[in-house]
Amino acid sequence: MYENYYGLTSKPFQLTPDPSFFFGSKWHKRAMSYLQYGLSQAEGFIVITGDIGTGKTTIANSLLNDMQEDIVAAQIVTPKLTPDELVKMVASKFNVPVKGSTKSDILNDLEAFLMDLHKQGKRALLLVDEAQNLPLETIEELRMLSNFQASGKPLLQSFLLGQEELQPILRAPNMEQFRQRIVASCHLAPLTDVECQAYIEYRMQHAGWDGKALFSAGAYDLIFQFTHGVPRKINTLVDRILLFGFLEELETLDEEAVENVIKEVSEEMFQPVKQAQTESQPKGILDGPTEEGQVKDVEYYKTMLTELVDALDNAISQKIKLTRYIDRLLQKKYKTYVRLKSDD
Repeated sequence: MYENYYGLTSKPFQLTPDPSFFFGSKWHKRAMSYLQYGLSQAEGFIVITGDIGTGKTTIANSLLNDMQEDIVAAQIVTPKLTPDELVKMVASKFNVPVKGSTKSDILNDLEAFLMDLHKQGKRALLLVDEAQNLPLETIEELRMLSNFQASGKPLLQSFLLGQEELQPILRAPNMEQFRQRIVASCHLAPLTDVECQAYIEYRMQHAGWDGKALFSAGAYDLIFQFTHGVPRKINTLVDRILLFGFLEELETLDEEAVENVIKEVSEEMFQPVKQAQTESQPKGILDGPTEEGQVKDVEYYKTMLTELVDALDNAISQKIKLTRYIDRLLQKKYKTYVRLKSDD
């Protein structure tokens, strides 16, 4: 509706993930690099987590859009599947017949399919979206599927994408075997204020915008404050701002225009009403006093937690590398021991 009014050739802020609109923020570039690294290794699991609306599915779609011809990919969005249901879904996504077959038959047929791909010089990739919905035993079934191998390489590689709840699931004590097969992991953080403006301008330009000043600096600030840098929220809000600008015949979208739309969107999204704090109400740890030296607001602590998670992810990755090195060293020592014993 507003596209022609603002000289656009397409809708820039649609909610459906579109790989052609992929914006490479710091964390999105890092996640994409991990996915591409995982593909080059042709083994192990890659885990990408992030809050709702941070762009996990967009990254997956971008990866599939640029997939190499020798990789046959399938993508599943998981409800709470049992291990048997997961096997059936994975097989059906690769067009392996499942109707009337037992789990054993499906696994045999799936292995035969994967082996046939290997003989053709191809390999299979499974992208599991919303992986936080999977029970522990179903995630373990994914690990068992990675045991299909040929020439020392797995025939099926899996990428897991999920919300933040996936992290404690994978950190459970009984998930050690799975964790040792994770070659890289990354948590997607929301955009910064600078990236938020760059994100809006990137999508506008991709939709045919000529670059003529449209949003004021204050408008960008309000958009970031309301959306907290979450791409999906940015899409929803800016789409409505452009519609508001068209209906009001605005050439420039300033703070007043954004404030009007934020008020409308807040009511529609059932945003909680913030109660004014009285003197009788004690300030809690998340109330965020603004004076220097006092407690920070919730976003400050969320950023700290994100950085801590990244550090833990890197530590896990280093642990995996060290474990593999020690394993190879022990194997060499054992072979040397066996050889010396045989010489005796």
